[in-house]
Amino acid sequence: MTSPRMAVRAVILQDDRLLLVNAWPEGQSDLWCAPGGGVERGQSLPDNLAREVFEETGLRIAVGDPCLVNEFHDPKGSFHQVDLYFRCTIIAGQLDDSWQDPEGIVTRRRWVRRDQMAGLRFKPDSLPDVAWGQGLLYDPLEPIIR
Repeated sequence: MTSPRMAVRAVILQDDRLLLVNAWPEGQSDLWCAPGGGVERGQSLPDNLAREVFEETGLRIAVGDPCLVNEFHDPKGSFHQVDLYFRCTIIAGQLDDSWQDPEGIVTRRRWVRRDQMAGLRFKPDSLPDVAWGQGLLYDPLEPIIR
């Protein structure tokens, strides 16, 4: 049995819009999520998050307080991931369509208003409540969606 994978994600609001990325190479899915990714051993969670957000978006961020613990899994497989979400602010850069994720995973990024979330597929389900709410939330184990 494999231990759960740990990842960090950024909740970035600017002008009342949330930053989302599509983390499926070449449009394999229409599922959107907050930027971030896997934690590397020997780096703090904020350092991991700053690295991941820069790789995926070209933005430099300041990492703030945690706001969500979300875990999801593949009920028919062995995949299990725990995502730690942090409120973040941009300290340098702006979105540029020509930016290339060095790993080639994130190919699209966008800003969305809360009312636009209803027309998107995204994970986790609690993302709008977290982004436009306050406090710390915990999402218990939910099935993975592809």
